[in-house]
Amino acid sequence: MREYTVLAVLSVLAVVALERWSGTRVFARAQFWVSMAIVFGFQVLVDGWLTKLSAPIVIYAPDQFLGIRWPWDVPVEDYLFGFAMVGGAIILWERAKQRRPARATGDTPGPTRATNPTGATGPNSSNDPTVAAPARQEDACSRDQ
Repeated sequence: MREYTVLAVLSVLAVVALERWSGTRVFARAQFWVSMAIVFGFQVLVDGWLTKLSAPIVIYAPDQFLGIRWPWDVPVEDYLFGFAMVGGAIILWERAKQRRPARATGDTPGPTRATNPTGATGPNSSNDPTVAAPARQEDACSRDQ
């Protein structure tokens, strides 16, 4: 039985099912496919160096995979596992972003509203130096001097 091939195909099927279940629609985005092209480009370099038949660092049992190597001696199953690993991570990341509670200021990412040292909030209470701060009372240390 070609165990490596079967597990590689099952991992891709699991990621496809995860993408459908998650509702992230990651596969519909050009950004995802561009990122996969970048991943596969680097995978050819690294995996090709690790699995090259002239001096392999990683050796596959011939009865565990299809034996199809392309390009530079990379087993095709490695691309399936790479797709599943990176695709699954992206899908789970996007799903986590969907489940994150909305901020009080809306869904726009950015810093939360700051408060001044007195704890007041409002249009003039931020720590922004361009915004005039309300007058402060003397503290105990400055009165004694």
